Amino acid sequence: MQDILNATDVRKEWGRFIDTVVREKPKVVKRNRDYFIALSINHIQTILKGYRIEAQYLEENDGSITATLINFDIVVNAPNQELACKALAEELKEYAQEYFNDFNLYYHSPNRQPHFPYVMAILVQDDLEGVINLIA
Repeated sequence: MQDILNATDVRKEWGRFIDTVVREKPKVVKRNRDYFIALSINHIQTILKGYRIEAQYLEENDGSITATLINFDIVVNAPNQELACKALAEELKEYAQEYFNDFNLYYHSPNRQPHFPYVMAILVQDDLEGVINLIA
């Protein structure tokens, strides 16, 4: 990869570095043997744009809707599909925050690591409506 910045230089020009990342393009930084990429929220939103979370809806005998998310352990029940989808989105937001707060545990769990891009897609949404739009 070209255009790798040294961490010491980034530290000296911190404000300029942030301006470049936010207004121009991502940057790669090297510190000793470690590398990381700095991205703006807009860049991450673009990367994760295609990530959708599939839901299944089942009408119960009482007319309520039970909804579940494929590959996630989230199930809700609501009076109708719209409210079920909203409840799923609320549960997703809570799960994403929990995942991020205890990142080392979740990310290093084999059954939870694949959730990482979805968690990021959820966390970068501006509001609940954005999360609802991730549910297919």
